[in-house]
This record gives sequence, C-alpha cells and structure tokens, in this order.
Amino acid sequence: MYVSSKNLLIIGSLLSFLVALLHIALAIRPKLYDYFGASKLSELNDEGSSFTIGVTLGLVLMFTVWGFYGLSGAGIVKELPQLRVVLIGIGIIYLLRALMLPSDIVKFAQHTHPFRFIVLSTGSLLAGLCYLMGALVTAK
Repeated sequence: MYVSSKNLLIIGSLLSFLVALLHIALAIRPKLYDYFGASKLSELNDEGSSFTIGVTLGLVLMFTVWGFYGLSGAGIVKELPQLRVVLIGIGIIYLLRALMLPSDIVKFAQHTHPFRFIVLSTGSLLAGLCYLMGALVTAK
C-alpha cells in the first residue's frame, strides 16, 4: 500500500496536535503528570511552583508549531520558513524520543512500566517516521 508524503505529513501533524492537546490536559489537570510518569512535575505543582505550567504551555506551543509545519509540508497551509530543515529536525527529535521504546518494552515485560509508555514511544516513532519520510519527498 502506498501512502503519499502529503498524507504522511498530515498524520505526523495530527500526532503533534494530539500531543499538544495532551499537554493542555496536563496544564488543566496537573495530577495527570503522575499518570504519565512525570511525578517530579506533579510534586513541583503541589508545592505551588509555576514552573510546571510554564514548561507545559511551552510544550503545547512547540507541538502546535510542529503540527503546523507538518501541514505546511503537506501543502495545506502557507509554506513556513526553513520548511525542509525543520521537518527533518522534528522527525529526528521524535525518533530520539522513540529510542525509549526498547527500554519501555523490557520494563513492561518486567512489570515495572505501564503499557501506556510503550504507546507513547510507539507514537513518537510513528510521528518521527511520518515527518522524515514526508520531508524527504515533498518539502523544498
């Protein structure tokens, strides 16, 4: 089955927007930090630190921009600056995050990690591949 580079970038973009929405949920319900393995951020939030909200909203902005870069590469929105370089960079960053997948699988098998960590790492792998493969074919 052939998937066009445009569709790959749309999929990558949608994944980025989903991650941005997840971070919005974290900003609204900071207790979710524990659920996603960021208990230190939950502790900081409980202590009244504004650091967690600042970092989380910064991540919302970053993933939203990444989503728009994916849409730009797909030709859906206006071409953004340094399109190809940024798309490749986004893909690499997602793939670096996906390097946790083997460890997540081992820890899950040892019953020390929940399955959702495998899902998150697999999502990073998928997003990274979508951005890289889409960028290498369509972006200028």
